[in-house]
Parts: sequence; structure tokens; C-alpha cells
Amino acid sequence: MSSGSHPGPAAVHLSIAMVEELVVHARAENPNEACGVIIGDRPAADGGAALRFEPTRNRAASPYRYEIHPDDLLRLTIETDDADHVFWGIVHSHVSSPAYPSPTDIELAFYPDAVFIVVSLAADEPVLGAFRIVDGAIHRVELLAGAGP
Repeated sequence: MSSGSHPGPAAVHLSIAMVEELVVHARAENPNEACGVIIGDRPAADGGAALRFEPTRNRAASPYRYEIHPDDLLRLTIETDDADHVFWGIVHSHVSSPAYPSPTDIELAFYPDAVFIVVSLAADEPVLGAFRIVDGAIHRVELLAGAGP
């Protein structure tokens, strides 16, 4: 459901260690969806870099949807504001569907400058997908694991 020009970035970098953290968190929360926030130095939309992953609680406690717990969201908002950092990425897992945003994910995409990362546990090996969701449109972002640019 991509429409219009790509808002960028076309690709993002995550360390292998961070990718492993995302997968470990997704597996630990299974059979429910996992969620968390990647903190960055600037918005992904502005070419910012991912600094660290912060796992959060899924208030929905559901295999079909996620909701970052309000207490976790408030704590991370204050921490990032105080450190002059931002929510670079929003992460959640799909326990039995592909690594692609669902209609619910699109509806609840409240951070248009962030990259949305979906960790799918539907196959034997986890699959990660990265996207920008802007004005209801999905734009695929290449996810590069390893050293930065």
C-alpha cells in the first residue's frame, strides 16, 4: 500500500547485537506480540542513527495487537527528551503473520518520523521488516544489519 514518493530513508542500519535483542524480546513475549522503542540521536526520517533498544510491556497482552504500556511510554518520553534523543523506531512482533504492517498497525502508527520494525515469528527463523508509515501509506525501508554506513 505504498503511494507517492518515498519519504526516506531508503535504508537503515542496526547493529547485529540490536537485531538479536529485538528477536530475543519477540521470542520472550510469544505467544503475545512484543513491543519496544529504538532510541536514536535524530528521527530516522532525518537520517538519525539508532542508539539503543528499549523493550516495553504490551498493555494489550495479545497475539493480535500491541499497545506500548503508558507507564513505559511516559518514562521513555521523559528520558529521551532529557537526553535530547528521539523515538527513532517503533518495534513489535507478529507471532503468526508476515513481517509487514497490518491494518491495525497502520491505524496506530502515531510516530510518522520513526521507522516501524516488525519481527515475524511465523517461520522457523525470525524475519524482520522495516517501514515508514506516513499518512496511512506504507513505504518499505531496507534493513541493514551490521556496521553503519
